[in-house]
Amino acid sequence: MTTAVSPLPVARRSPERARRRKGAVLGLAAWLIGIIFFIPIAWMVLTSFHSEPDAATNPPSIAVSLTLDGYRDFFGVGGGASPWPAFANSAVASIGSTLCVLVLALPAAYALSIRRVRKWTDVLFFFLSTKMLPVVAGLLPIYLFAKNVDMLDNIWLLVILYTSMNLPIAVWMMQSFLAEVPVAVIEAAQMDGARLPTVLTRVVAPIALPGIAATSLICFIFSWNELLFARVLTGVVAQTAPVFLTGFITSQGLFLAKVCAASFAVSLPVLAAGFAAQDKLVQGLSLGAVK
Repeated sequence: MTTAVSPLPVARRSPERARRRKGAVLGLAAWLIGIIFFIPIAWMVLTSFHSEPDAATNPPSIAVSLTLDGYRDFFGVGGGASPWPAFANSAVASIGSTLCVLVLALPAAYALSIRRVRKWTDVLFFFLSTKMLPVVAGLLPIYLFAKNVDMLDNIWLLVILYTSMNLPIAVWMMQSFLAEVPVAVIEAAQMDGARLPTVLTRVVAPIALPGIAATSLICFIFSWNELLFARVLTGVVAQTAPVFLTGFITSQGLFLAKVCAASFAVSLPVLAAGFAAQDKLVQGLSLGAVK
C-alpha cells in the first residue's frame, strides 16, 4: 500500500524562496543606488589629484599621472591664503549652534511629547511653518539688523542664525524620538525626587541618545554647509569654509583640480562625522519604526 507524499513542505518553501529572492533584488538595487551616488564623489576625489591641464580635458583624463598640486594650493603651501581660519570659523559656528539647538530643543520636545502642552500639534506645525519661508526673503532684514548692531563679520552672529534656523527641525525630530520614552520611567524618577533638569539629563537623554545623535548630526551638517548667510554677513574675520571655497572659482585660468581638492577638504569633516556616528544616525532615524 502506497502513501501519497504531501506537497505541504514544498508550499512552505515557496514563500521563503520568494522572500529571499525579494531581499536579494532589494539588496542589489540598494548597492546600485549607492554606487550611483558614490560615483560623483569618487570622480571629484580623482580629479583633485590631477594637474589643471589634465583635469580640464573633455572628456576628463583618467590614466594620467597624479599630483598634490591642488591640495598644496588649497592649504596655501605656495604662499596663498591659509584655509585654517575658515575651518575654525566653520567649526565654531557649527558646533556652537548645534549645542545651543540641543539645549533649547530638548525641553521643548519634552513639553510637546511627554508632558504635552495644550494644542501641541499646532505648536509643531508652527515650528515647521517657519522653514517654509524662503531664506532670501529674510536676508535683507537680517543684514540691516546686523549692520545696525555692529555684528557684521562676526562669527557669533552665525551661531545665533544657525541656531534659529535648525531649532524648528530639531524640535520636530526630537519630539518624535522622545515620544518613544516610557512614561513609567520618568514617573519613577520623579517619585524618587528627581527634578526636571535631572529627568532630562539623566533619564530622558540616555534613553533618547540615538535620536539626539541623529538630530545633532543633521544640525551640524546643515550649519557646516550653509553658504548664503555666511557669504553675505561675513567678510574676512568670520569667513567660513564654504565661503573660502568659492574664492577658488575665477573667471580666468584653470581651477577645476583646485576646486575639487578644496571641495573634498571642506566635505571631509562632514563625511568623518557621518561615518563616526552612522550607527547612532541609523538608530535615531529608525526609532519608533518597529514597535
